[in-house]
Amino acid sequence: MNINRLFIANRGEIAVRIIKAANALGVKTIQAFSEADKDMLSVRLADESICIGPASASASYLDINAVVSAAVRMKADAVHPGYGFLAENADFAKAVKDAGMIFVGPDAETIERMGDKVSARQVAEAAGVPVVPGSKGRVESTDDAAKIAKTIGYPVMIKAAAGGGGRGIRIAQNEEELRNFAPQAQAEALAAFGDGGLYLERAIRSPRHIEVQILGDGVNAIHCFERECSLQRRRQKVWEEAGAVNLKKATVAHLCQAAVDLAKAVQYRGAGTIEYLYDDDTGEFYFIEMNTRIQVEHTVSEMITGIDLVQEMIRIAGGGKLNLRQDQIIRNGHAIEVRINAEDPFMQFMPFPGKVGTMSIPKGDGVRVDHFLYEGYQIPPFYDSLLGKLIVHAPSRDEAINKLLVALKEFQIGGLKTTMPLHIALASDRDVRAGKFHTQWLEAWLAAGNLDATMREGALL
Repeated sequence: MNINRLFIANRGEIAVRIIKAANALGVKTIQAFSEADKDMLSVRLADESICIGPASASASYLDINAVVSAAVRMKADAVHPGYGFLAENADFAKAVKDAGMIFVGPDAETIERMGDKVSARQVAEAAGVPVVPGSKGRVESTDDAAKIAKTIGYPVMIKAAAGGGGRGIRIAQNEEELRNFAPQAQAEALAAFGDGGLYLERAIRSPRHIEVQILGDGVNAIHCFERECSLQRRRQKVWEEAGAVNLKKATVAHLCQAAVDLAKAVQYRGAGTIEYLYDDDTGEFYFIEMNTRIQVEHTVSEMITGIDLVQEMIRIAGGGKLNLRQDQIIRNGHAIEVRINAEDPFMQFMPFPGKVGTMSIPKGDGVRVDHFLYEGYQIPPFYDSLLGKLIVHAPSRDEAINKLLVALKEFQIGGLKTTMPLHIALASDRDVRAGKFHTQWLEAWLAAGNLDATMREGALL
């Protein structure tokens, strides 16, 4: 392998995850950190570390020149972007390559092609993957958007052409709302991604969010089955599962094969995710986007397949080929991941940075916690509130939920408010246990006061 020194251009739990994967491959690690992150766990765990700027992400983790210059100074062979920050920035991938280093992920051209939702949609259509009815390209004006919306039918979803994470999305029920929301979506997209481009899709009522994990080496591609990611708040995933809930085997096979076909069509290298909307009413699914990076929820795919996806990313980036055929990847049981955020779920999910007190991390067969915490660590207020992920694996979904409940009640992080009460309540909910939910379900469940009601009933004791 051509990678001996790996520069980690990220922070938090994913940085720790990358260090563990690199250690298993015998690769030395170099951790980038901002001034606010000098005491971060990954700084302690890495072989070497370097400060790349002040606390502000725009002057450190998002500063391409600062990151690349630091990696060059540290004589890195490769740079791993993790997720978020610069992970899907084509200019960053190109800058890494131009500086003589390996980017752990697809090449800049693939990132650019699949990172733009309009371009990705066109690629998917060419590969025979179903797409949601929508605009054929970027929408240049509100008048054009109104004409297109009449063709595809209301309600329509106004989406940012670049970026992700739910930014820039608005749903218009009629032309009046479209003309009001389009400029708002454009302004938000421009602020978040530096690109105010928009496109339109027909809004599917109460869809489910299903995605497929893929691995490619630039020639061949395989999938590691599907994930259910429909439990979302403000279009941010909070609970993920592998596999998806209550899907027919034929549908799963079609989803997964379409993902592989698309990965091959773009000669994809590394780990990536194909995301779909699934319509329970019709049984149809539609491609929405490709994430050209490792996902937060990659863990559940690892748990049901036994494949270390981060190791595979590093190995493929270092010149390796896929060493598994599709028929060698066997699904084993069911896995669930819940995101543990430093937020108070009883106070409108207000961020709650603070100092970590006494911790008690659940352990046992089929229980995994990916995190970056230690007792006495001061959580900085400048970044995403994700503290870590609790992942469980069991032979069946019911057993996995039961194991999750036990692990959540054992999990203690002193000194902080976290979203663990939300997950205990969800794991106790009849609809969740029956798999009867969609992407808007959690918002409605919270608005109805179900979190407080579950607490009163004693599920959180």
